[in-house]
Amino acid sequence: MIIKTLPSGPFQTNAYILGCPNTKEAAIVDPGVDSADSIIQFLESHTLTPVKIILTHSHWDHIGDVAALKKKYGIPVSIHELDASNLQNPGSDGLPMISPIEGCVPDAFFDEDDKIAIGELSFVVIHTPGHTPGGVCFYCEAEGVLLSGDTLFKQSIGNLSFPTAQPDKMWDSLKKLENLPPATRVYPGHGSDTTIAEESWLPDARRIFQG
Repeated sequence: MIIKTLPSGPFQTNAYILGCPNTKEAAIVDPGVDSADSIIQFLESHTLTPVKIILTHSHWDHIGDVAALKKKYGIPVSIHELDASNLQNPGSDGLPMISPIEGCVPDAFFDEDDKIAIGELSFVVIHTPGHTPGGVCFYCEAEGVLLSGDTLFKQSIGNLSFPTAQPDKMWDSLKKLENLPPATRVYPGHGSDTTIAEESWLPDARRIFQG
């Protein structure tokens, strides 16, 4: 698997490119504010063809360049339906934005256990509400890779004080991730990657973060 992390924007939000080395097809994940140029450069330098944009959630720092990349490549955008309204009308979730974001109408919705094909790669959607109602993670069992969005970070979790957060749902979401194989490599929405094994606090997440 080709996986490239591209931090950008005021909060160094991680956009990702997932590529199949055999077919050269790629997916763009969470293209945030000011990420488009880096994404385009990487795709071109590695002769990858983007076939879809997939979003872990719709906070503005994760969707800033979705519209621009959709227009450039003419590719579909997918998100969980519970986060779709904020993709179409950024800021409607009540989270203050630093600058205006162009909205985008999603082409498809995904939910728990849906399969996402990227060339010969296959990811499963894990619905992980908590940080947002429609937050999801993308898991590739064959490669031992999880893209966790803002659900799980290295030594932390997504903010539960934002307007549309659902704190009581976060603990069940983290339980799903806790049960993945310990060697699973986790690529979060912000910060450096980690593994499930390194996040040994996960069984105690509710006590740690809820107080």
